[in-house]
Amino acid sequence: MANNKWQTHPVILMAIAINVFILGLALVWSGPDPKPLWRLLGEDGIVEWMQFLCFMVIAGMLGFVFVERLKLAGTSRFELLVLGGLTALVAVAGFEEISWFQRVLDVASPEFFLENNRQAETNLHNLALGSASLHKTVLLKVILIAGLTHNLVLPFLARTRPGLKRWIEGMGLYLPPLGASVVYVVLVALSHLLIEHPRKGELGEMFGAVHYLATVFYAYYVGFNYDKPALFEDGVANRRISVLFALAMGFLLLVSWMLSAGVGATGA
Repeated sequence: MANNKWQTHPVILMAIAINVFILGLALVWSGPDPKPLWRLLGEDGIVEWMQFLCFMVIAGMLGFVFVERLKLAGTSRFELLVLGGLTALVAVAGFEEISWFQRVLDVASPEFFLENNRQAETNLHNLALGSASLHKTVLLKVILIAGLTHNLVLPFLARTRPGLKRWIEGMGLYLPPLGASVVYVVLVALSHLLIEHPRKGELGEMFGAVHYLATVFYAYYVGFNYDKPALFEDGVANRRISVLFALAMGFLLLVSWMLSAGVGATGA
């Protein structure tokens, strides 16, 4: 199904609602007492756990699409390579976000990471690179360029160049709905303008994780704004599974809140 109003789709609406709620919570907690905001943005805080859960669910979803495309006659090897690579990349990003369960399992960092990691954690994205970290020096710039291109530039160009959309989908990728992407980018911009905190960048990362959780489902699973066969094509099943998935997204936020309380968010 290629056409659908993203403004009324429950999964897209839930993603926007979650991100708006978290931004509002950050504003409310930006008072004289720094503790609540650290609970939200600190290590093992609500935002970090939400990122991890979203990344892991996205990885599982992409992995399932990969398996289904593997069974489908006519699927190119390149398309399978892209889907398999994205599955692995998103899973690694999720584990990196929580330092591969290091703090949960109370495992000390090996000597290499103590000497070369900016936060003395067992992860790669905080490895020292010059006066900053790999994450700040390289990855954030790559994510910014890729994110703006995928969410704004390509969807805008595809509105008048349908061949571009077919080419992207032929590689195993998809384009998110432009309107939903604009909302996502605006929320990221507002988080940088309105929040004063050394870890405010975590908000934008979580907004992206939630946005992609919704749009991966929106494209691959129910086939909206997507011209290739979806996993759920029946209209009734499509609506029901969308509502259930939207509820599951809300449940992920609840689990994130509980995990932050159980593990204990820190100001590191």
